Amino acid sequence: MKKFEKESLGIFPTPLHRLPNISRELGTNVWIKRDDLCGVALGGNKVRKLEYLLADAKKQGYDLVMTTGQAQSNHAMLTAACALRMGMDCILVLKKRGITERKGNQILNYLMGIDVRFVDTDSYDEIYKEMDRIGAELGRRVYKIPCGGSNALGSLGYVDCMQEISQSGMHFDHIVCACGSGGTAAGTILGASLYLPGTHVMCSMVDSDPFDVIVPQLMREAAELLEADVVLPVPDLVDMCGPGYSIPSEAGNEAISMMMRLEGIVLDTCYTGKAFAGLIQRAKVGEYKKDDNVLFIHSGGAGGLFAQNW
Repeated sequence: MKKFEKESLGIFPTPLHRLPNISRELGTNVWIKRDDLCGVALGGNKVRKLEYLLADAKKQGYDLVMTTGQAQSNHAMLTAACALRMGMDCILVLKKRGITERKGNQILNYLMGIDVRFVDTDSYDEIYKEMDRIGAELGRRVYKIPCGGSNALGSLGYVDCMQEISQSGMHFDHIVCACGSGGTAAGTILGASLYLPGTHVMCSMVDSDPFDVIVPQLMREAAELLEADVVLPVPDLVDMCGPGYSIPSEAGNEAISMMMRLEGIVLDTCYTGKAFAGLIQRAKVGEYKKDDNVLFIHSGGAGGLFAQNW
């Protein structure tokens, strides 16, 4: 890992602690990794990825970064925050999907003075072409970060996270994380294979993309970057998308309420609420034993919670 340059953007290691009331409710030992408390904006998993991606942009001499996602993209907001801290310009070219008004993460983009442009399309290919067009119009080179920061380099952020967990001295039987673009899931599974042998990773899919193809591909590419000789497991992916990406689900909202009511911790409707609902679902069918240690990765996203009408 040390051969890859990265910026110091987050406050790591993030807190890791047991959830006593949730544990009692679910009949197993539930722990939480607080990547929502990583110190940038409202926090989230993207900061670990951006430490690698923006270091790569800087190394190659870029000073303009663009990325994409839907209107309430936590990744896009955090990319802007991290790029500004590094003295880079950032333009967000977002799909005109979801809540585009000045709510939630769009408030944070506004407060940062970020140039946000919406494109009425479902095609990321069209989005990336628009980035090229904007760059040509400005006469500037553009460092394009994919949706979610999910490429092989970005995935190394969650290999880091698994190494960080291994250094805590704790053993976890299970780890649960959200899967919205694939990079966090890929890095978590690869990192667990390297640093947490015997730990099973479950990824709650919150989008309908073919993650059975995307996640293994990212795992292989990240392993190749690391020159890691490791047997990669078949990802355990569970569909928690509900009515659609970034659309609240009944199970997700119940999980958000449980976490807030029992532990005072805020989850979001797009990622962590649905991911935690996957953990609850498996606990209720007896997937976890009484003495198991189950770790939930809190990957942030709280800004989007406040864009919803409740």
